[in-house]
Amino acid sequence: MADNQPPVIIKKIKKGGGHGHHGGAWKLAYADFVTAMMAFFLLLWLLSATTEEQKEGIADYFAPTFASKSTSGANGVLGGDSVTAEDGAKTSGSVVVTLGAPPAPSSSASDSSANADTTPQAPDDDAINKAIAEREEEMFKDAEKELTDAIQNTPDLKAFADNLIIDRTPEGMRIQIVDQERRSMFPSGSAEPYPRTKQILQLVAKIIMKLPNRISIAGHTDSQPIANRSNYTNWELSSDRANASRRVLREAGVGVTRIAEVKGLADTEPLFPEDPTLPSNRRISITLLREAPVLPPNYRQ
Repeated sequence: MADNQPPVIIKKIKKGGGHGHHGGAWKLAYADFVTAMMAFFLLLWLLSATTEEQKEGIADYFAPTFASKSTSGANGVLGGDSVTAEDGAKTSGSVVVTLGAPPAPSSSASDSSANADTTPQAPDDDAINKAIAEREEEMFKDAEKELTDAIQNTPDLKAFADNLIIDRTPEGMRIQIVDQERRSMFPSGSAEPYPRTKQILQLVAKIIMKLPNRISIAGHTDSQPIANRSNYTNWELSSDRANASRRVLREAGVGVTRIAEVKGLADTEPLFPEDPTLPSNRRISITLLREAPVLPPNYRQ
């Protein structure tokens, strides 16, 4: 009966896919690497976030103010002595570094430093306005020369150079196109400019477009009333001539935002007050307005 028993089969099952235990050493190495990288980037951030003065201050703080030139001899690194002597400094053996506050300045140096104000001061309004005015004056001089040269170099307009007056006012650089005897810029009682007047205005427009200043346009007449036109006075005539000049400047390319005002002043501001009937009182004034006001010498806020 024993021979008829079935054989006993023993199966050995191997667990696959496993790997040997590597331990935790790699975790320590990785942690050290991350810590080092964090310290590196923190250092970069500190270097970029500090100014040169702050860096110099830190360097001066850690710089030694005293160093012994003696070196350790045959007695070893410390020569059998402690790092510091009783007075707080190594008297022999290793290099001694003493850190402390910088020496107090002498009385003369402190007096001079007290008198000298090293704090940078922001420029006040007067200084800013003065700088702007000086720059504008240079631009005005260049524009004046360019305009007078353009008149002289234009054969059709050279004879009318005397009809152009350029000066300075508290408002800015004023360009006046003035009537002369037998050389008017507009027909009598009319707001339609002569062709030569349009040419002069076109040259003025070229100069205006090179400067950033806004402009004011004013029309002026003499004191003689307009004949044979009821309800049409020098006020209307001076305003119409100023507007006619504005249209010529606009057609020549002057932007609409550059024009600050257009006005007619009739005979209220004659060029020659002693004789308001002179033809030279009839004129068109184009003023390049200053960006900074002209202040009196003793002006204070």
